[in-house]
Amino acid sequence: MNLNPSHNGPGAAAFRPHPSTAAQDAVTTERLTGFRQPRAQPMGNPPIDHRSRDKSAGGQPARTQRTRRTVDLPAATHRALDIWQREAADRLGVARVTGQEVLTALIDQLLVDPKLGAHITRAIQERR
Repeated sequence: MNLNPSHNGPGAAAFRPHPSTAAQDAVTTERLTGFRQPRAQPMGNPPIDHRSRDKSAGGQPARTQRTRRTVDLPAATHRALDIWQREAADRLGVARVTGQEVLTALIDQLLVDPKLGAHITRAIQERR
């Protein structure tokens, strides 16, 4: 049994476009070049204006590129974080809260709150 109908086979007509439709599509199709949707900024981060970059002391543009950090979690911790994110999304009235948003908010708080910094330092020390 042949599942691939040839151009002479009984099912071949179903796979061919109608001649007038194909010609019409070719005429009305317009290719958009150079068109890009702007990338959405993650929640909680101000948008980056690439046109007016701050200049550092050396006259070079200030670094605006983001750097990736990753974290390995035990499976149970990963599941617990997923649950927390869903509950946070419900409390905020949004579809979801991403891990990126959670980690960014935590790091922002860590860097500005000396008490939190001390608490995290103690937690790290206890884990070693």
